[in-house]
Amino acid sequence: MAETEQLSGSSHEDDKLPSPVNFSFIVPKKEISMVPDMGKWKRSQAYADYMGFILTMNEGVKGKKLTCEYQVSETVEKLLAMLGTLDHWIDETPPVDQPSRFGNKAYRTWYAKLEQEAETLVKTVLPSDRHDAAPEIAVYLKESVGNSTRIDYGTGHEAAFAAFLCCLCKVGALRIEDQLAIVFKVFEKYLRVMRKLQKTYRMEPAGSQGVWGLDDFQFLPFIWGSAQLIDHPTLEPRHFLEEKAVNENHQDYMFLECIKFINEMKTGPFAEHSNQLWNISAVPSWSKVNQGLIRMYKAEATHTSSDVQQYVWNKWPALLQKPAVLVAAGCIMCRCRECLCTAETLLRKWRMGVYRCPTIPRARNEQDVLWKDQQGW
Repeated sequence: MAETEQLSGSSHEDDKLPSPVNFSFIVPKKEISMVPDMGKWKRSQAYADYMGFILTMNEGVKGKKLTCEYQVSETVEKLLAMLGTLDHWIDETPPVDQPSRFGNKAYRTWYAKLEQEAETLVKTVLPSDRHDAAPEIAVYLKESVGNSTRIDYGTGHEAAFAAFLCCLCKVGALRIEDQLAIVFKVFEKYLRVMRKLQKTYRMEPAGSQGVWGLDDFQFLPFIWGSAQLIDHPTLEPRHFLEEKAVNENHQDYMFLECIKFINEMKTGPFAEHSNQLWNISAVPSWSKVNQGLIRMYKAEATHTSSDVQQYVWNKWPALLQKPAVLVAAGCIMCRCRECLCTAETLLRKWRMGVYRCPTIPRARNEQDVLWKDQQGW
């Protein structure tokens, strides 16, 4: 989505998103098809927006339970209803009898319904003055539920749903006060629908590294789930190997819910079928687990060509060509493209004399730190 009007100011006086920028919307197309294209992806504003979204959600859920109190906006309720519709379609489309054990072809019938209704579903979530964004944003929704040709699902499809939520933030449908509801309500509901898809249609893991991967299907719930457990008074990383600890706490913590799902779906010693997670259990603290998973996600899920190819990234032409630092001030994914710091953090570092971001190595004043050109961010 290309922004065509400059934002007015960069104040952080409140936590509200700024007034929505004027956009021109285009249907996304696949821009990453070869390994050299990964450099373009990592330098793009799309990557900064996406990782900014992931990191901001991570900060928001630290130390909080799934069952804690938080605001649920009308947009969040609409998103839950949309996911409920996808869930209902699964019930209406039972698996068919076929010789192959995996990849039930009834999934294609289910997916055809989504492909036909995706734009209508997205319009129900968007504000009335943003309905023209539906064709662009709907592509990410369709990419987030798996591949209808291979009948598989993986971390790239999960990332497409995060991109879908990121787009809703960018157009102003979701706001900063929705942070907890985005993870604890919307993303949690998405996970339940995807698990139901995987079990009903016996979907194959897409791009799985087998025993050497973190998980066959998901990654983000381990990041955000480990953030929830930071500074927990009794639960340590070693405890997620204990069935009792998982059963007693899985309703409060996303990480443990993922472990419970793995235990239900796989048999044999945990160290053999989930070796990476088993290794994580030896890490001394949840904060170190969280930091390590974020580094792992940057290195694998968003920097690996096969994973990024699983979903569509719009080129966002007006943004890719800029060397810039700042997107919308106060926006959920307001992060520096190079160091992924928030604008507020950049200013604080610059005032302390420890500003080391490679984007502007010789910032002379605060405007240089929060640079924005005539096109706006």
